[in-house]
Amino acid sequence: MCCGENRLQYSAICISCQPMSSLEASFIRPMTETDLDGVLEIEQASFPTPWRREHFLHEIDARHSFPMAAVHDDKIIGYVVLMSLFEEAQILDVAVAPDQRGRGVARRLMERAIQVAMGQGAEALALEVRASNTAAITLYERLGFVRTGTRRGYYEGTEDAVLMELSLI
Repeated sequence: MCCGENRLQYSAICISCQPMSSLEASFIRPMTETDLDGVLEIEQASFPTPWRREHFLHEIDARHSFPMAAVHDDKIIGYVVLMSLFEEAQILDVAVAPDQRGRGVARRLMERAIQVAMGQGAEALALEVRASNTAAITLYERLGFVRTGTRRGYYEGTEDAVLMELSLI
């Protein structure tokens, strides 16, 4: 069921209940506190150092943050957290449930984040990704992101982060 009156406007772009073509009954909508159990389950399955509930609560409430959830059959199957301030936007967190990977969910979440960032007037969208996450790097490059640098030992002091950016102008 659609979130109806709980729909949120992110600038001029409504991200509520827009269908995802790759999963017919799925949609992306603003993340809410009631989503957090599902979000945290995916977060913990996806990252060795997962965000805590407080991180997500902060982003849900933050003025310049745009957390979004992908929902299928009333279940959270992925999410993205976008921060956009003035001409710069950044992907703070993105993950998809392990059993939903490879089905286009991450691509749709990223496309929606790009739309929202553009609607907020951002000129560039940045992110960092584990150097070992070749699937994510490939997706980001297909979306037009370019590698802009490396942060040595960024993850747990042992794994490098690849810095990537997409021009939105």
